[in-house]
Order: sequence, then C-alpha cells, then structure tokens
Amino acid sequence: MIQRLRTSDEGFAEKLAKVLQVDSSQTVEIRDIVAGILVEVRQGGDAALLAFTSKFDGFEASTIAELEVSKERLRKAFENIEPPVRDALQASADRVLAYHQKQQDALGGGAWSYEDENGNQFGQLVRGLSRVGIYAPGGKASYPSTVIMTAIPAKVAGVNEIILVVPTPGGEVNETLLAAAHLVGVDRVFTIGGAQAIAALAYGTETISRVDKIVGPGNIYVATAKQMVFGDVGIDMVAGPSEVVIIADDSANLDWLVMDMFAQAEHDEMAQAILVSWDDELLDRVSALVEKSLQETPLSRKDIIRQSIVSRGALIKVGNVEEAMQVVNQIAPEHLEILLQDPEPALGMVQNAGAIFVGNQSSEVVGDYTAGPSHVLPTAGTARFASPLGIYDFQVRSSLIRCSEAGAVKLNRDAAILAREEGLDAHAESAEFRVQG
Repeated sequence: MIQRLRTSDEGFAEKLAKVLQVDSSQTVEIRDIVAGILVEVRQGGDAALLAFTSKFDGFEASTIAELEVSKERLRKAFENIEPPVRDALQASADRVLAYHQKQQDALGGGAWSYEDENGNQFGQLVRGLSRVGIYAPGGKASYPSTVIMTAIPAKVAGVNEIILVVPTPGGEVNETLLAAAHLVGVDRVFTIGGAQAIAALAYGTETISRVDKIVGPGNIYVATAKQMVFGDVGIDMVAGPSEVVIIADDSANLDWLVMDMFAQAEHDEMAQAILVSWDDELLDRVSALVEKSLQETPLSRKDIIRQSIVSRGALIKVGNVEEAMQVVNQIAPEHLEILLQDPEPALGMVQNAGAIFVGNQSSEVVGDYTAGPSHVLPTAGTARFASPLGIYDFQVRSSLIRCSEAGAVKLNRDAAILAREEGLDAHAESAEFRVQG
C-alpha cells in the first residue's frame, strides 16, 4: 500500500520529486478567495470579521468583544482542566522556557558594542518586537502545544504584547488551549480563524491592534494569507504539510518506527512519512507492519493516516548511509529521525533538516510537546534556508554607530572618496564637512 522507491532505479530523482510534490491545483482559486477576504477585512474591519466568522465558523456574534476571551476565562480554564493535563502543560511550558532562555544566553542576550583605536563606537542594539500575533489552528484538531511553542520564545525575546487568534467552529473553544494561553501569559485571545484572522492581525481593525509579526501554522488559506500580507507585516514562514523522514537500520524498533510514521500522518491527509534504509528486509517488514497496524490498531484518525500513507508516504531503498544522507539533504525534511546503531556518522552529514531526533528513544512526538525546542519548523524543503522558530524571530536589531571627533576624520575622508566614485556628490559633501571641521 505504501510506495517503494530505489535510488538505483532509472528516473529516481523524478519519482522522488513526484512524492514530495504538493498538489497546487487549487492555488489560483485559493489566492483569489484569500485576496477578497484580505481586502474586505482591511476595509470593513470588525464588521467584516463578524461576517466571515458567521460564514466560515458558523458562530454568530454582534460585536468583536463577544469573540475576545477574557483573562479571567483563561484562568478558569487553567484551573478547571484535569490535573494530569494541567501538569503536562506546566511541564511542557517549563521545558520550552528553559530551552529558549539558554538560546537567549547563547546568542548573547542583548546589545553589544566595541570601540576602535580612534574612539569610534560600533555595535548592535537588540529589542523584542512590540506586538506579535499567534495563529493556533483549530478545526480537525486543536493545538494547545502551539500556544506554548510560540508564545514562550516571544516572551523570552522581550515581546511587549501577544495576541492569539484561534478558529472555533460552531463557537466551541478548546479548554486546554485557553489554559495554555493563561499559563504562558498571552495578553489577548480572539476566537477568529482563517484568512480573516490573518488580515485582522496584519492590518488591524477597530478592536484588534495591528501586529508587527504573525507566527504559527494553519491550513492552506491561512498559509496563503500569511504569504500575501508579508511585507505589510512580518511572518515566521509559509508552512506546508507536516513531514518526517526516518533513517533506520536493523537496530530500530519497528513497532515504534511505524507508529512514528502514523503520528506524522495523522496530522492531515497531506502529511508525509518517508522511511530511508539500505536494508531490504527491514523495508519489507515495515511495509507489512504498516498494513497490519492500520487494520488492527484502534486509532481515531485511521482514515486520515491511511490516506496520507498511501498518497504521500514512501519507503526508499538506498545503497549506504552516505546515499541515505544525500536523499535526506535533498528532501530537507521538517523532522528527521536517525534510528541507527551508530548515528554519529549520519548526524555529521546532515545539511538540511528542521529538527533532528537521534536514537530509538527520541520520538518526534517529544519534539511536538515536551523536549523544549519550538515545534514550529520549516517544511516543504525550506529547511535548506530556514530555521526552527526561536527567540531571534521575535527580535529586531539596530546597528549602532557613534563616531568620535577625531575618529570621524578618517572614516569620512574615505567615505567621501567612495561617494565621489559613485557619483553621489551630496554624500561626499556631507562627509567632507566633517573632515574640514
């Protein structure tokens, strides 16, 4: 049921590209729909948001105030959820906070400067963004973990205000998500989703303040809207379907391995799970175990898993670990699991991957919830140039230049020469004034 590829087969590159390809047949239609929503919210503000909330979420409200969740409501959600759930949220938040505080320390934590031999001072100022918008998905699944994984790095980075938007079809809210928002100190929460929520964050309305940056995953309408508002507002990334690539040898626990593939596949039908190995017998056993597990294991999202595995999953036979890593770096996966007896050589060859999980005990699921690094990761091959969400996504940096009277002479003299070469006479005059005193 799951397709098999071999790097030794003719046309392997084309076959792999086909497996990785995401259907874009609806792209033009979706962009047109999203463009209309963006324009209406930008022009109509709160009234347009109310109309779209009624149309898409089936929830009637007369004012945006009815869609804002109070801090008292968030606190009650946190107090009233089941104690084991509350404890798990707290443990997740504590680990994410610890990780990103260490990230802040490793980056230097703030401004830096130095003085040259002429008394000129140079450096950099580092500040948290003023206001950030977080989109937490709803619909097929609700993700309190996304609130933790986005809001905590923003807080550590020094963001002044965090606005959370979340779709609530039929007006139903997820109590654990509200509890997570309380736990991490989100400032305002609105039960609004889709492209209209992105428009509200990007442009502002009478009730919702315009943000500096929007982060968090969403469906294709949300991703398209983020792409289209970029430039008016910052974004973290345009996220595609979630994905995992697993490299394994005969030391791997195959029951665990298959369930890791299922865990990725259950996100949605376009999610992707790929296994790479040079062991034919292992690939045969996994293929059989995938079918057996889908038939016998009680999973609530089994139909979604099956469709994802059939349409986008793959087992790839390679010649050796070097060839396996070539395939991995070509795919540039969001998640990479290295399930090898000796993982270090493969780890040393990783060039492109969002998050790397080493060894049988390191399930991708702990990365989703409790490991510490943010689970917002580059997808669809963008790990070639993009990084996991971190505190650096919530900070802006300003170069600092402070010239001494004596030190400015040399700098301005050379600057004037270069400006004349470029035909910028006013630039040259500006510099020469300082040389001449």
